[in-house]
Amino acid sequence: MWKRLPFRLRGYLITMTGVLFLSPDALLVKATSVDVATFMFWRGLLLGVVLLAVALARYGRELPAAVRACGPATWWCPLAFAGSAWAFVIGNRLTAAGNVLVMMNLAPLVAALIGLLVFGQRLRRQTWVVIVVCVGGASLMAAGEIGQGSLLGLAVALFVPLSIAINTTVASAQKGQRQRGVDTTVILPLGCLAMLVPAALMGGMQLPPAEDMQRLALMGALLPVAYFLIQTGPRYLPGAEVSLVMLLETLVGTLLVWWWVGEVPTALAFAGGGLIVAAMLIGTLRDLHRQRRKAAEGAPDSRQLVERAEAVPDDAVEAAPSGARD
Repeated sequence: MWKRLPFRLRGYLITMTGVLFLSPDALLVKATSVDVATFMFWRGLLLGVVLLAVALARYGRELPAAVRACGPATWWCPLAFAGSAWAFVIGNRLTAAGNVLVMMNLAPLVAALIGLLVFGQRLRRQTWVVIVVCVGGASLMAAGEIGQGSLLGLAVALFVPLSIAINTTVASAQKGQRQRGVDTTVILPLGCLAMLVPAALMGGMQLPPAEDMQRLALMGALLPVAYFLIQTGPRYLPGAEVSLVMLLETLVGTLLVWWWVGEVPTALAFAGGGLIVAAMLIGTLRDLHRQRRKAAEGAPDSRQLVERAEAVPDDAVEAAPSGARD
């Protein structure tokens, strides 16, 4: 069943599932009372231990080779991953949550520009339209808190979309010998290391109170699944589209706060959430319709082409003459 799905749809489903697991993150950040250094130390430690265990279970002794295969992403993605986490937590402590959300909503646009200018990744007109509509919808959801908080918090929050865009775009640009991109989930533990080392130097190696430790443990169970799936998304989609799907965190996170804390969203929040859902649903349906129309006109089935490429051993691809690979 999974292999019968269109290649792009797989990427959307993987990333959306990751966003669902990530959505309680803002709620847990708000509910935890420990200082930023302690919070980031335990966040990096718990997340890193689980992700490293997953990477070792999947690759074993081949893990160093899998890390080297990531190329430039080995450095850029972990630093961007850690940077986005630090900026998100500090920004939420210094300014209103709405300001941080508005800044995060810029990630798809920043990722699209980085992909276009640095890696030559071109997006279809439909994707640009969906990005603009979703950014507008997510901004409406956070409009009620815009203007509150400090200028320093706004400046820190700007690093969130920039870091997310760098991570997703650089990851999606690392192409292997097959259509599916390189597996950059193996370098996430390095990002966790870059997250916890500064926290430890700032005195974050402290045991939190029992209640906060329970919340941190819950975060350590949810976030590894979330980030593993989100980092897998760039293997199937351009970085801008992965960042676009991550806008769903704004919608789901708002609904969670409504359900758990009782903060009723404003009319603008409902309108913005409706725009996000409608834009992404219409875009996905148009993609499916376009693929079916091409198949009816006799175009090659992209699923079969991908599966055939994945079935070819790497040694055979490397041994083929240069003319046969072109």
